[in-house]
Amino acid sequence: MDFSSKIRLIKDFPKPGINFRDITTLLQDAKAFKQAVDAMVGLCKDFDVDVIACPEARGFVLGAPMAYAMGKGLVLLRKPGKLPGKAVSHSYQLEYGMDSLEVHEGAILPGHKVLLVDDVLATGGTVAAGVELIKKTGGEVVGIAFLIELLGLNARDKLGNYPVVTLLQLDA
Repeated sequence: MDFSSKIRLIKDFPKPGINFRDITTLLQDAKAFKQAVDAMVGLCKDFDVDVIACPEARGFVLGAPMAYAMGKGLVLLRKPGKLPGKAVSHSYQLEYGMDSLEVHEGAILPGHKVLLVDDVLATGGTVAAGVELIKKTGGEVVGIAFLIELLGLNARDKLGNYPVVTLLQLDA
């Protein structure tokens, strides 16, 4: 399947000069969504994984069905203030300010092998923060998977030597 035909391009969103890749059009097509998840699971089949972690919010959409298909647990990396229990947090720099990701204490155990899943690799800031958060818990990132990688933004430079797989590579 040509997954790129299922991704809508919205120019100048959220601000002028940004070409937003909208995955909701793929998600609305049951056949395309299933095939995309199956293909991502296939890309990750060689990773030795205990749990799948995914950042809020669109990472949840892909991480949950992947965890189910792979028979693995799912760990949600949330925005601040969204978790009811004690949390481990990691703050990171945005283009205009700061943000944080949090995970429940004990959700990722020391030594857990973690596959980090998100929808789009653009600047790499969110997933790099996810890597740091997982490391804070004692977990080990064994791979990172994306539905889409936007080319030309050099985001992989922020991810070090972690194995990265993407279903689609599109121009930014």
